[in-house]
Amino acid sequence: MKKGKKIYEGKAKIIYATSDKNLVIQYFKDDATAFNNQKKSIIEGKGVLNNRISEYILSNLSQIGIKNHLVKRLNMREQIIKLAEIIPIEFVIRNIATGSITKRLGIEDGTVLREPLIEYCLKDDALGDPLISEDHIYTFDWATRNEIEKVKKMIFRINDFMIGMFRGVGIKLIDFKLEFGRVKNNGKNEIILADEISPDTCRLWDSITEKKLDKDRFRKDLGDLIPAYTEVAKRLGILHEQSNISAVNVTKLSSVKKKSK
Repeated sequence: MKKGKKIYEGKAKIIYATSDKNLVIQYFKDDATAFNNQKKSIIEGKGVLNNRISEYILSNLSQIGIKNHLVKRLNMREQIIKLAEIIPIEFVIRNIATGSITKRLGIEDGTVLREPLIEYCLKDDALGDPLISEDHIYTFDWATRNEIEKVKKMIFRINDFMIGMFRGVGIKLIDFKLEFGRVKNNGKNEIILADEISPDTCRLWDSITEKKLDKDRFRKDLGDLIPAYTEVAKRLGILHEQSNISAVNVTKLSSVKKKSK
């Protein structure tokens, strides 16, 4: 399938057209951003790891009936995905309180929640992705009640599956972000899981040491982001202990090149 013109570029990915109007190519960049794009760096190899990890998770979710945009991985940085109309909402699922919720509500960091909590944020970088309620979603027609009910059922199933998957490799799933989109199926809109699921979009802690294995290493200047993401991939069985990432030198991957902006 031939790659066409660039039709969208976000903070972490680029979308290219293809000869099939229903399919696009998603390219994973090495850009790292935090705090609503105020902190930026280029971290070599991050896109490669996120591509592999996201492919693994989405493929496994397909096996349990969670429809998503992944068609197949093309190479180390690219996937063919279904072109979806993205619902302009970020769905944040929390199992353990950390990050912004602890500051907003004065909750002690690390508090285990009695049940998973779903929060909604409007996808708008200029506004800082503000927290919104379900009533906002319906009032401004960002999604219907039926769509949100379907999304919530999918979220809880995804969360249950991912908690078990990560627990099996010694990792706690603290929280994560999901996005959903609409595709046409027999002339009707169908809701599918979209975007990526990776250490960029999840908070992952080692089950014993609580070492952070996610983008908080970048947010909080903890360093060693590539080794942390690589550790996640190895535990999931995506990378073997002695393998490199498609001839990309692991030492080179560990280097961080900061952009001066």
